[in-house]
Amino acid sequence: MTDPATDPLWQVIHAERAALARDLATLTPEQWRNPTLCGDWDVEEVTAHLSAAASVGRGRWMGSMLLAGFRPPVHNRRRLAEHLGASPVGTLGRFRDVVQLSVAPSSDLPAYLGEVVVHAQDIRRPLGIATRPGIDALLPVAGFFVARNFTVPSRRNAAGLRLTATDALFTAGEGPEVRGSLLALVMCLAGRAAYLDELDGPGLPLLRARITPT
Repeated sequence: MTDPATDPLWQVIHAERAALARDLATLTPEQWRNPTLCGDWDVEEVTAHLSAAASVGRGRWMGSMLLAGFRPPVHNRRRLAEHLGASPVGTLGRFRDVVQLSVAPSSDLPAYLGEVVVHAQDIRRPLGIATRPGIDALLPVAGFFVARNFTVPSRRNAAGLRLTATDALFTAGEGPEVRGSLLALVMCLAGRAAYLDELDGPGLPLLRARITPT
């Protein structure tokens, strides 16, 4: 496990959580019920999920997965329910409480940074919130996503493609090119089809086919 005192990725994780907390503080009660890019979860549920993810270490994660029969969706639903407040104000308060925590089930910090980056945009994009994660957050997530299938099938989505960011020094892979902002690349690797229109290149039809339900 990495040392929070020496690993700069923890500082980036904290900063991205704090930026999301500031955005959430501006929402109306109706906006907390807004759909997100994350399946059937609304804004409050995604926020509670992030609080849960930020507060579970290896031992507690293993115990929760065991009780869930090693079914991640069951584990996620149970943990999410634990972190929902009595109201959106309470749920935001619980999220603020975990912003500075440096807790994770494993040492795969780019994956947990990716959790914050992707879910923050799951909330922001449908609401038209302009805040974007920094390049310092996106670069390690992009590198991890093309190398590993972790919580999302990102390596599978990237296979056989050359990914080129137009706003950062990032290229990866070989094959037909897909180019666009680093944020759009990261979100599409995470399976968020809403960002496909921000990309172009000869490899885009293949990426679209992989992440767009038929």
